[in-house]
Amino acid sequence: MQRMSALDASFLLLEDASTTLHMGSLAIFEGPAPSHEEFHALVRRTLPLSQRHRQKVRSVPLDLARPVWVDDPHFNLDYHLRRTALPAPGGDDQLRLLAGRIMSQHLDRTKPLWEMWVVEGLAEGAWAQINKVHHSMADGLAAIEMTTLILGREPDSPRPPPDTWEPRPEPSSQRLIADAVGSQLASSTQSLRWVAGGLTHPRQATSRIAGTAKGMVSLAGLGRPATATSLTGWTGAHRRWDWSRAPLDEVQTVRRAFGGTVNDVVLSLVTRGFRDLLLSRGERVDGVRLRAQVPVSIRRPGDSGAGNRVGSILAELPVGAADPVERLHAISTQVSHLKDVAQAAAGDDLMGLSALAPALVAPALRIATKLPQHSIATVITTMQGPPVPLYALGRRMLHFYPYVPLGGHRRIGVAVISYLGELHFGFSGAHDSTADLDVLRRGVDDGLTELLKAVPS
Repeated sequence: MQRMSALDASFLLLEDASTTLHMGSLAIFEGPAPSHEEFHALVRRTLPLSQRHRQKVRSVPLDLARPVWVDDPHFNLDYHLRRTALPAPGGDDQLRLLAGRIMSQHLDRTKPLWEMWVVEGLAEGAWAQINKVHHSMADGLAAIEMTTLILGREPDSPRPPPDTWEPRPEPSSQRLIADAVGSQLASSTQSLRWVAGGLTHPRQATSRIAGTAKGMVSLAGLGRPATATSLTGWTGAHRRWDWSRAPLDEVQTVRRAFGGTVNDVVLSLVTRGFRDLLLSRGERVDGVRLRAQVPVSIRRPGDSGAGNRVGSILAELPVGAADPVERLHAISTQVSHLKDVAQAAAGDDLMGLSALAPALVAPALRIATKLPQHSIATVITTMQGPPVPLYALGRRMLHFYPYVPLGGHRRIGVAVISYLGELHFGFSGAHDSTADLDVLRRGVDDGLTELLKAVPS
C-alpha cells in the first residue's frame, strides 16, 4: 500500500456530481492511425514504467487516514483504452466537441483512474490521442510525464521488454485500519523529528518559519472580497473545450523587449482574453479584481513522478488596463512579489499540517466548497513540455494541447504547455455558461499581436 498525500486526497474529496477533477491532454499525430492491436501492445509494454496505472483507490474505514493506492487484481487494459472516430470532414470543431464530452465524464472510482482514447477520422489523415488522468494520481508535470511514457524520441525508439506484472493481494479492512493507526504514529514521530531538527539547526528552522509566515500573510489577502463577475457560479457537469497556439519565439521577443518571464507574458495574454470576454458580456473591467490561481511546481530534484508536488500563487489579473505593456508590467511586478513572499510554499506547509488530523480534512474541505467561491475567478497553469519531437509507433506528434479541470465555482480554466517551439493553450469552460469561450481564445491571440506591435523597431 502507498498512502496518498493530503493534497492528493483532497482532489478525491472535492470531486462531486458537477466537478470532475481529472486532467488531460489532446495530442494530434500524423497518420495513419495505428490499429487497436498495435496501440494496445504499445501501451502494455510501457505499463511497467508507471505502477500507478494499475492501481486503484481504497478508502480507509471511518476516514481514519487518507486513502491508499493498491494493485487492482482485476486490471483490464481493454477497459482503459477506448477508440472512436469523427464524422467527415473531421474538423477542429468536431474534435473540440468530442473532447469536451469525454472530459465531462467521471472516471470510475473502482478502477485505476485513467483513460486513453484513439480518435480516427481527422482531416488530412491525422489522428488524435485523448488522455484523462485523475488529479489525485499526479500534478500537471507528472501527468505529462505519464502521458508521454508511450511516446519515443525517435520514430523507431526501443521499447521495454514484455511485462510480467502480477498484482499484489488487496488489503483487508482490518489491515487498512491497522495501517492507519501506524501511519498516525509515524506522523507524530515525524513532527517530533521536525521539532528536534529545529532545536539542532535553529537558523534553518527560523528561516523556514519566517518564510512560511510571510506566505501565510499573503494568503490571508484572500479575505479581501474579489469582484463578482459572470466567470464564477454554478458550473454543471458538462464541459466545453477550445485551444490555440502561439509561436514561442514571438513570446520571447516580447519578453526581451519589456522584461519579465515567459510565464508573465502568458498571463498578460490570458488577461487580455478575459478583458475581451467581460467586455463582450457587457460587464465592467475598470477597478475589477480578477483573482487567478496560478499553480507552481514545488518539486525538488529526485522527487517521484507520481503524486502532487504543486503549490499556488494567487494573482490579480489587471483586466482594467487597456494598454498591453502596462498589463504586462503590472503582472511581472505582482508575480515577482508573490514569489518573494513564498506564497506557494506556505500553502504546501498548510496542507502538510493536515496530516496531524486526517479525519478532519474531509468535512473541512466539503464545508469549504459550500462557501462563496467568487474569491478566485479562474485557474491558469503553465507547464514546460517536451523540447523535442515525440513519436507514437513511428507517427510524429504534431500538437499537444492540455486540459485543466474546473474546481469550485470557477467556470473557466486555462492550461498552457510548450512543445516544438510553440505554446499550446487549452481553454476549459462550463458548458452552459461559456458558449462564448472562443472570445477568450481570440483575445489571447490578439493580445500577442498587440504586444508584438508595441515592440520597438
